[in-house]
Amino acid sequence: MSTTTAAPRAAKKGGFTAAAANYLEDRTSMSAAVREFGRKIFPDHWSFLLGEVALYSFIVILLSGTFLTFFFQASQASVIYDGSFVPLKGVEMSSAMSSTLNISFDIRGGLLMRQVHHWAALLFVASIGLHMLRIYFTGAFRKPRELNWVIGFVLFILAMAEGFTGYSLPDDLLSGNGLRIIDGLIKGIPLVGTWISFLLFGGEFPGTAIVGRLYTLHILLLPALVLAMIALHLLFVVVHKHTQYAGPGRTQENVIGYPVLPVYAAKAGGFFFIVFGVVVLMASFFTINPIWNYGPYDPSPVSAGTQPDWYIGFADGALRLIPPGWEFVWLNHTWSFNILTPLIVIGVFIVLVMFYPFIESWITGDRREHHILDRPRNAPTRTAIGAAGVTFYAGLWAAASSDLIATHFMLTIEGVIHAIQAIVVLGPFVAFFIAKRVCLALQKKDRSIALHGYESGRIVRLPGGEYIEVHERLDEYERWRLVSFESYQPLMLRPNSRGKITVGQRVRAGISRWFFEDRIAPVTMRELEEGHGHH
Repeated sequence: MSTTTAAPRAAKKGGFTAAAANYLEDRTSMSAAVREFGRKIFPDHWSFLLGEVALYSFIVILLSGTFLTFFFQASQASVIYDGSFVPLKGVEMSSAMSSTLNISFDIRGGLLMRQVHHWAALLFVASIGLHMLRIYFTGAFRKPRELNWVIGFVLFILAMAEGFTGYSLPDDLLSGNGLRIIDGLIKGIPLVGTWISFLLFGGEFPGTAIVGRLYTLHILLLPALVLAMIALHLLFVVVHKHTQYAGPGRTQENVIGYPVLPVYAAKAGGFFFIVFGVVVLMASFFTINPIWNYGPYDPSPVSAGTQPDWYIGFADGALRLIPPGWEFVWLNHTWSFNILTPLIVIGVFIVLVMFYPFIESWITGDRREHHILDRPRNAPTRTAIGAAGVTFYAGLWAAASSDLIATHFMLTIEGVIHAIQAIVVLGPFVAFFIAKRVCLALQKKDRSIALHGYESGRIVRLPGGEYIEVHERLDEYERWRLVSFESYQPLMLRPNSRGKITVGQRVRAGISRWFFEDRIAPVTMRELEEGHGHH
């Protein structure tokens, strides 16, 4: 048989799929990369699904947003509404508002897609936040993953910006008031605030260009940046491999879980459709952002009892908590510290969170790689700092609903504001103290269980007449989980190369002592052997 006839028969036997695979392999040599990625092991623990929820909700955002772009008109040109929603017929509004109403009432499936898009956006930001809390409290941000923490936090900021730009596009009364707050924040910046506002809005608020510019940001620039951050984040996950919880034989090289192909890919695909289905169910049964209730934006009325999307609440709450009278005129300029103070405080908070891995590494002097996760109780100071930060954020977030709290619970708005001011200022200190004490108490409990075992509830009488309770020994995994953590020591003051101890070294050593001043040493092997012998 000649080779000219054998080749077509082989291609026919292999089929189109094999031919396509050979074509790609000859030109890209990608089989090695696919095999390497397919062998990657993912830990099988529910907390790792939070990152997947974020990824899948973003895919839902892209799919539903693509549908909406075919019908939305990003223009502030005035039109007379003549759609299906009778209460607003004949009302003058922008093309953006009119097209949003048409999507909601005249486009088949439009309202469902609008609500899917909005709910998916809320889920996207929420899942990123929860994912970062899991990473923080388990210490997954430590070397070599510090840069991935920064990328994740930038992604969180971009997600909030993406949500706010989309929330502001319909040009209804609620989104217009939100943009008015942004305009006030910008104009509160000394010297350049007014110029920046005119540049952004295309003139005096509300301007003529803000919707078009937000639309460009929302569908082009911000999604591109989000995609780039997601790609970088996943790349670093593949390069550094996954962290995992402590257990016998678990190391960076020996990750306990399932390979990507075929097990994890099948599970991930099923989980994507679960997330998609839950979002569609929420969009079907729970109305969100009913712009027809607010009407088109008009600078004269202000809607009462309306709130921004939850992730922007902390900024709105910070503005509400500032006492009156924090502004003065100096050098022919008004210095509005009732606006500058929230901007500065929130900015400092964001910077501290973003660079916390480097701050902790500097305090502890820890330069080792970490691939096994901490239990939050075994890092009491870090956990307490996280509890303080969450309390601070929650206080600002609650302040955004101060008016609703006052009306629903029949309280004075002044009393609500003063109470939340106390929570924001004093709450982090109280949360820090309580969280650290709880962590230390749990560590003591773990130490006792590791040494003596669990209480069985079975009472026996010894030959001498003494009654004791029999303790059950732990299995290997439980014992490993309780005792396998590292105990750090405060940094020692040592002279530098010139034989001097600098002020910076003293400050670092003082912070290190504070970070590790209260700690419970893990159980040693000798103590375990003695405890088992006693048992």
